[in-house]
Amino acid sequence: MPVGQIEILVRGQGLHEFTDEASKWLAVQGVKEGLCTLFIQHTSASLLIQENADPSARDDLESWLNRLVPENDPLYTHTLEGPDDMPAHIKAALTATSLSVPVKNSRLLLGTWQGIYLWEHRHHGGKRRVIMHVA
Repeated sequence: MPVGQIEILVRGQGLHEFTDEASKWLAVQGVKEGLCTLFIQHTSASLLIQENADPSARDDLESWLNRLVPENDPLYTHTLEGPDDMPAHIKAALTATSLSVPVKNSRLLLGTWQGIYLWEHRHHGGKRRVIMHVA
């Protein structure tokens, strides 16, 4: 049961596709069939399977979530790391920190228009770690 890690460099807030990186990792594991689990090791980012054809769908999701969880809410007490930090934690709590994707013939069984995304909820960029496990 292989376990590995992918590091994803993000530019800042938004959806960052890493389907190719996940597929490449899976291809070298030698697993023909099973279930691939992805888990993000951060509390201010999340994972998402979403449309990979039209970027406006991702832009709309980002805009909607920013309206739902605004920055500078006077009720926030966790503010030492900046105005985007507490909203990022709430957004991560409302979305997924892990995903499961079936595997067949050593390939992720994603739909035609599906991609795997890291959804960064902070404004600054940096490296994010996603753990992958296939069984």
